[in-house]
Amino acid sequence: MRIGIIGTGMVGRTLGSKLVSLGHRVTLGSRTKDNEKGPAWAAEAGPGAQCGTFADAAAFGEVVLNATGGTVALAALRAAGAEHLAGKLLIDVSNPLVFGPEGQVSLDPVNTDSVGERIQREFPEARVVKALNTVNCDLMVEPGRLSGEHDLFIAGDDAAAKAEAVALLGGFGWPAEWIIDLGDITAARATEMLMPFWLRMMGHFGSAEFNYSFRRPA
Repeated sequence: MRIGIIGTGMVGRTLGSKLVSLGHRVTLGSRTKDNEKGPAWAAEAGPGAQCGTFADAAAFGEVVLNATGGTVALAALRAAGAEHLAGKLLIDVSNPLVFGPEGQVSLDPVNTDSVGERIQREFPEARVVKALNTVNCDLMVEPGRLSGEHDLFIAGDDAAAKAEAVALLGGFGWPAEWIIDLGDITAARATEMLMPFWLRMMGHFGSAEFNYSFRRPA
């Protein structure tokens, strides 16, 4: 499968490397062609990996992953081009974290809106699925780093798109029964609002190697 990734940060590079290792062809997109991270990643990831601009990545991908920060996601996807997103599964991994001058954390948007919803509104022809935003990037692509069953969340308006996302996540090692469908894209508010709590838990554990696990009735 051809996959375009918007963003050359740690999350984008980690997702891209895993997808290449699974046999997918991946274009990692950055804001400008002279971004040094893209070529360095492509050289390390090997055959099947290439880099370009946001627009190059979106045009290339049959599936597109938004791995930018939540506060810049809309601008990055505008640069990618609505025409390159139309009709495609667009997995939004972002969180709208805003860090204050003393490290305090807030969200923008929050409560009555979410990045996932904003993306779906601005790009109505894209098939947006919120996923992977509640775990660290190493766990995104290797859930087996933790013992036992633990949970991942998805949200989106298009049932078929969510099914496609679950299949792609299965390639990362996420069994379908570990993936909780929270409903339409407005549920992205809930998963994005988990992040300040997640950061507190990371501070408590001293590590990002953890996840949520919900007990089901016997």
